[in-house]
Amino acid sequence: MRKTPKGSRQRHDECFPPIAKPDAELLILGSLPGRKSLEMQQYYAHPQNAFWKLIAKIYDADPSLPHLERVAILTVNRIALWDVLAAAERPGSLDSSIVHASARANDFAAFYRTHPLIRRVYFNGRKAEELYGRFVLPGLSAPGLSDEFAAIRYAAMPSTSPAHAGMTFAKKLARWKKIREKTS
Repeated sequence: MRKTPKGSRQRHDECFPPIAKPDAELLILGSLPGRKSLEMQQYYAHPQNAFWKLIAKIYDADPSLPHLERVAILTVNRIALWDVLAAAERPGSLDSSIVHASARANDFAAFYRTHPLIRRVYFNGRKAEELYGRFVLPGLSAPGLSDEFAAIRYAAMPSTSPAHAGMTFAKKLARWKKIREKTS
């Protein structure tokens, strides 16, 4: 969604609600939806984004499934999907264009409390990891909260964005298969 506050020419992109069931054990985080995703109102809607192709390959599904069926693959496998930022100004779709001064993070303390089984967080690219480190981790590390979220483990995955063309699909797939691993 694009919002233009009164008296302002800046427009902010806003993220979608999380895709998550209460039994989610793993969270995949992007930075903020790109133009095509906002237009289609779907996570990773750009046809060149490899996210859904990777998920289909990892979970033996047809990559051309309708969006809701692709979402079901995630929830059945106890995977949640969200973005680090709730909103930010970003001209275009590149993560490098996110204006940090305008960034507002999602409420992860509340999210983790309503999804207490999440123990693994995978970042879809380094920018999502960087934004989380900058805007989320300091709040989760505050006195009284740090113990509550200490069991969560983090890992950065190769970006599925078409802008990250320096890595082949096969290499991305080899890394992304890690999401199937179970933790004890």
